[in-house]
Amino acid sequence: MDIYQHFRKEEKPFIDQVLSFREDVSLKYQRKLTDFLDPREQMIMKALMGNDPDLIYGLEGGAEGSERKRAIIAPDYEIIEKSDFQLTLLEASYPQKFVTLEHRDVLGAFMSLGIRREKMGDLVVQEGTIQITAASEISDYIKMNLTGIKRSNVQFEEKPLSARIVSNETWATKQTTVSSLRLDVMVKEIYGMSRNKASMFIEAGQVKVNFRTVEDASFLLEEGDLISLRGKGRSRLDEVLGETKKEKYKVMTSKLN
Repeated sequence: MDIYQHFRKEEKPFIDQVLSFREDVSLKYQRKLTDFLDPREQMIMKALMGNDPDLIYGLEGGAEGSERKRAIIAPDYEIIEKSDFQLTLLEASYPQKFVTLEHRDVLGAFMSLGIRREKMGDLVVQEGTIQITAASEISDYIKMNLTGIKRSNVQFEEKPLSARIVSNETWATKQTTVSSLRLDVMVKEIYGMSRNKASMFIEAGQVKVNFRTVEDASFLLEEGDLISLRGKGRSRLDEVLGETKKEKYKVMTSKLN
């Protein structure tokens, strides 16, 4: 059976990577710790791991409800502990009366240091506090090198994972009917605009699906896909509930308020 037929063409490199991890663990009897995976990658990994009797795996992002998580694949006789995922919670404060920081400002500051997104987990920016769950191997680098964001000086310190702030973000859920699961149709529906305008945003590179820019308006979405439209926030295709008699799709979507 061709395992790739169940996934998107552009996901082949990640599939090959997971299959390689599985083979290495099976042959060498040594566990493998991955970088942070987004929700789509986590779903693919679960599907590829299946019910292998010789291997176990776990996912951990530092707190309940974490979006981005590291994974461990290990021989079935091992026990995976939370500490094995090598996660470090870093926190810094900033004077919110004098400077306004948004998620993208902070993420951009990390990226400007040459830190790959795969080494960073969930990021929370609210009420004068920044928290990020990072791979432990880069925590010292962040503390030494990230000392300013926009016009604000910051100093990151390690905190226990139990001190992670609960994000005040809320998702508004809606059930609707769409003619297609194409990206332009879903952007039109979720963000309340014409299909032509949705296509313009997509073709201009302003839409991401699962954190990757997609410039093809005909790109087909699947359950669990995360969508972001520059300047208009994030959304998600939660569930495809079925088809109507007129061959339209009943879907459940969520949008970040």
